[in-house]
Amino acid sequence: MAKQVQKKKEAQKADTLEGLPPLNRNAAGIDVGSAAHYVAVPAGRDAEPVQEFGSFTADLHRMAQWLKACRVDTVVMQATGVYWTALYDMLESYGFEVNVVNARHTKTLPGRKTDVLECQWLQKLHTFGLLNNSFRPAEEIRVLRSYMRQRENLVTAAGTAIQHMQKALTEMNLQLANVISDISGTTGMKILRDIVKGERDPQKLAMHKHGRIQASREEIARSLEGTWRPELLFVLKQSLDLYDTYLEKIRECDRRIDEHLKTMESKVDAPQGPQQSPGKRGPRKHQPHFDVQGQLYRITGVDLTRIDGVNVQTAQTIISEIGVEMSRWKSEKQFASWLGLCPDNRISGGKVLKRGTRHVVNRAATALRLAAWGLLRSQSALGAKFRRLRSRLGAPKAITAMAHLLTRLIYRMLKFGHEYVDKGMEYYETKYRQQQLAWVTKQAAALNMQLIPITRDAR
Repeated sequence: MAKQVQKKKEAQKADTLEGLPPLNRNAAGIDVGSAAHYVAVPAGRDAEPVQEFGSFTADLHRMAQWLKACRVDTVVMQATGVYWTALYDMLESYGFEVNVVNARHTKTLPGRKTDVLECQWLQKLHTFGLLNNSFRPAEEIRVLRSYMRQRENLVTAAGTAIQHMQKALTEMNLQLANVISDISGTTGMKILRDIVKGERDPQKLAMHKHGRIQASREEIARSLEGTWRPELLFVLKQSLDLYDTYLEKIRECDRRIDEHLKTMESKVDAPQGPQQSPGKRGPRKHQPHFDVQGQLYRITGVDLTRIDGVNVQTAQTIISEIGVEMSRWKSEKQFASWLGLCPDNRISGGKVLKRGTRHVVNRAATALRLAAWGLLRSQSALGAKFRRLRSRLGAPKAITAMAHLLTRLIYRMLKFGHEYVDKGMEYYETKYRQQQLAWVTKQAAALNMQLIPITRDAR
């Protein structure tokens, strides 16, 4: 009985699809895999409407030529790992309209799931226009994104090397981290390099103390009294060499990013020399070794770093992930929804079953959340708003709410060319008091009461 009910449901779903007007008659569906791709074309275009192709370049050319022979204009595939990228570029070079869809939108395949059924299901859904194309930035932005992601991986690897150095020092009971906040700073690196070269005298090592270090030379010398174990010194040396290698690779990556940014179209003339937005902190660790702010201002026409909490690295990450063209999103609400920074409540029968935001893995959204957390001590209107939301909603919800607000500001700046102007913390506090007063007055009027301000004499 259960099998009969399931078959009846599948037949009803198939009848529903067949009753829809086809929007893409020349559509093909591809089930992407690591070693083979299964392709389905409309019935009647070939004696075998479903065929299997390998993943080698010659196989991709043969697939594209077969699709041309089958009079296919548009192709749909799922974003399966990174296996689809080479296929996407190949089909795009042949002139096909290539669509990449989210696998969650196509997982309701009736019956048993196989590669052949999957590609046929994709082809059918795309024929009736039931799939939404995922966002894919322009070619120049994709190149910038690859460089930026590689740079991020190198920075992460450099941080891992620092952790290994710290672990080796701790195992030798060299408590340098207790007197110096960052062992990868000027003082710490000079001490580590002398240790690797063979220096063991704590007093001589403490002579590298920088003027900004609060600890005295005596405290640094006491922290450098430990057990100089050969195997841990070997680990320390190799970790330091790896750290230097990663720094060199980061500088090489910065040069590539700088060269690529210079080839992108300009919207305004770049300011001369490095710029620093008012109220921003100085250079951070692993910051690019060129004028990123000026290059971003040139290609976007606006200075995103004027927004409190958004530094140069955050702006660079956002541009490399979403680009500078905002026409892909019709409104700022849609843009925030795409980033997963707006409510996504589950409602059924008039009841809210679940509250929260969609789980979206996006580097731009992560950068915006970090920028929102950076507003904690900002003496600005955004900082005051974040602290008020944090005290009322808690940190997680406040971070999401402020990231949503930052998203709206960035959307307006990139799409309309508006400049952000901070009105100050006092302006926000005054506006908030006025809103509270208006709300209290309205509540008093609903209770047939009237507010009477307290005069100074009454105090």
